[in-house]
Amino acid sequence: MDPFLKGDVTVNEKSNGLGTIIKTGIVSFFAAIGRFFGEFGHAVAKGDWAVKLSLIWMGAGYARRKQYMKALLMTILEAAIILFTVKISMQYVPKFLTLGTVQAEQVFNMETMKTEWNDFDNSFLILLFSLFSFVVWFAAFIVWARNIVNVYNLQLQAERGEHINTFREDMRRYIEDRFYVTMLSLPVLGIIVFTIIPILLLFFVAFTNYDQQHMPPNNLFTWVGFQNFINLFGGGGLTVTFGYAFVRVLGWTLVWAFFATLTNYFGGILLSMLLNSKKTVWPKFWRLLFVITIAVPQFVSLLLVRNFLSNGGIVNTICANIGLTGFLRDIGLISTSYIPFLSAPGWAHVMIIIINIWIGLPYQMLIATGVLMNLPGDQLESAKVDGANAFQTFRYITMPYLLFVTGPTLVTDFVKNINNFNVIYLLTQDVYTTTNQAMANSQAKEVDLLVTWLFTLTQDYYNYKMAAVIGIVVFLVCAAFTLVAFNFMIGGSKESDYQ
Repeated sequence: MDPFLKGDVTVNEKSNGLGTIIKTGIVSFFAAIGRFFGEFGHAVAKGDWAVKLSLIWMGAGYARRKQYMKALLMTILEAAIILFTVKISMQYVPKFLTLGTVQAEQVFNMETMKTEWNDFDNSFLILLFSLFSFVVWFAAFIVWARNIVNVYNLQLQAERGEHINTFREDMRRYIEDRFYVTMLSLPVLGIIVFTIIPILLLFFVAFTNYDQQHMPPNNLFTWVGFQNFINLFGGGGLTVTFGYAFVRVLGWTLVWAFFATLTNYFGGILLSMLLNSKKTVWPKFWRLLFVITIAVPQFVSLLLVRNFLSNGGIVNTICANIGLTGFLRDIGLISTSYIPFLSAPGWAHVMIIIINIWIGLPYQMLIATGVLMNLPGDQLESAKVDGANAFQTFRYITMPYLLFVTGPTLVTDFVKNINNFNVIYLLTQDVYTTTNQAMANSQAKEVDLLVTWLFTLTQDYYNYKMAAVIGIVVFLVCAAFTLVAFNFMIGGSKESDYQ
């Protein structure tokens, strides 16, 4: 066996590994739920009167064990949840199934002799505050059930004659022994408020008819089930163009993400190896030139390039003067008096990828330089002693090591390029106009990514329902790729191979 092939994992082994990870994750998830409810049920069944009273008054168990500060805090939390439910949730949750029935209209008030707005429903507020209420109630249920288990454990400690911590001792524990819980509390809360709730809101909007004709507060929107998904994936009628546009935009999104990621990744590695070569003259000077491009704001560079490559830009002027435009027209590559760098399909696709290489190469060069400086020297020396040439050393040592170390970066770059709004929007906005009527009917262009199409639907056409469906598709594509890529790149025994 070739010594440089040691540690390889076959595709089947990787696939089986991915299946095992998914299966193990699902089993562990449901097992954790089972343990949670099992512990809760056991605590309720075996607990004393204080534990059972905690089902109604959350501070009862702590008060029974003389943990009065905890009892006070749990009582305040319970009161806050009840107050939130009465004052806010009950205004919106009962209307969740209909998303409102009272349309906004102006009525004449005979008492004030003025025209006033009626007490109308706002579908978006109903959806938002209902969702927020569901999240609060779910979190409250977890705390409530866990609280029963905690006070039952205090009961067991008391029965065994063990010392029960004071509030001061518990606080010291969360500062010392369980400091990670204290530090993670705020980030987890931020994830719930700024990530999970918006994703759930996006999910719910995808099942409504929230668009320009149903804009709150003047108009109501309602549930439409899976109709928006049917429209996006090729439903009939007036929405058939959405299915047509979706296939083409999704295809270009994946093609763009693939080439944008790989060209920058391998280009950065080759450039870094070139600059690190002993044969390169003035390597620090060339590296400085590439680093300087990072200091220039990206939107400035992209807007300048867009103007240079526009139909009437300086590049087209130069090409016309030197006869290149006429030559391309004579051989049939263009049919216009200018080269449509960013205004025609094909041309725009290729130019966007090329421009992105110029934008992203310096970042990958710096990352690759840092990794190459830490290559295992003993492996390189062993390969040289065994007679491996430069290509074999790169293929079996350098590149596998780079893939292992920068694998997470490669995955995040691919996901970032799927959502790379800046490059596409700044290069094509006000320059590219589609001539495909089916694409235009869906407010899409051939150079759109899913994220730029989503932006156009929301900002220009207020078609939030279809934008929400597209957002869900983007999320699923990114999540699926991330799961598969991480398993293939950094799974298995690769970590032990490089210890």
